[in-house]
Amino acid sequence: MKVTLGSLVITAGICGLLSFAFLATSLGTQYWYIIEMNPMNVSDFEDMSSHSGLWITNEGEKKVDSIDSFTADYSSYSETELHLLSMHSAIVVVLPISLVLLLFGGICGLVSYLARSPVLLTGTAAFFFLCSLMTLCGVSLYMIYSYQALSETERRLGAEGLAYVNTSFGWSLGLAWLSYGLELLTGVLLLVAAKMAKQQGRSTRA
Repeated sequence: MKVTLGSLVITAGICGLLSFAFLATSLGTQYWYIIEMNPMNVSDFEDMSSHSGLWITNEGEKKVDSIDSFTADYSSYSETELHLLSMHSAIVVVLPISLVLLLFGGICGLVSYLARSPVLLTGTAAFFFLCSLMTLCGVSLYMIYSYQALSETERRLGAEGLAYVNTSFGWSLGLAWLSYGLELLTGVLLLVAAKMAKQQGRSTRA
C-alpha cells in the first residue's frame, strides 16, 4: 500500500492530538505518586495512605493543596527542602508549557499541510521535538524529585518508620511518558512528510 502525504500528516495529527490529550489528563489528575500502607500493619500509619498530583494530594477522602513553591516562605526551610521546592517549581512550569506548545504545534502542522511546504513541515517537526524534550525534562525531573523527597523522609523517620509504607509511581505519570513517546513519533512522521512534500515538489517542477 502506497503511503501518501495526506495519510502521513493525518497520522501525525492523530498522534499529536493523543499526546496533547494524554499530557492534559496527566497534569489534571492526582495519580503521579502513590503511597500505600501494608495491610498487615496499618494501626499506626493508616492515615498516611495517599496519592498525589503536581498540585493536590489526596489523603484518604481529603484533598490537600501541595505547597506552593512560588509563594512559600523560604526562610523556614532547610537547604534540602529548598532544593526540592526549586525542583517542584521547575516541574510545574515546564510541563504546562509543553502542553501549550503542543497546541501551537498542532496549529502549525495544519497550516504546514495546507501549504504543502517542506520547510514548514520540517519546522513543525522540530517544534514537536522541542515539546518532547520539555516533556522528557519535566517527567524525568519529577522522578528525581520523588526519589529525593523519599530519601529525605527516610532520613527523618528512619528506615523503620517507612517499613510498612509502599510507594510507587501512578498512571498519571505513565500518561505523561506516553505523551512523550507520541510527541517524538509525531515529529518523525512530520519529517517524513516534509521529505515527501519536497520530492513531490521536484516532480511537479520536472
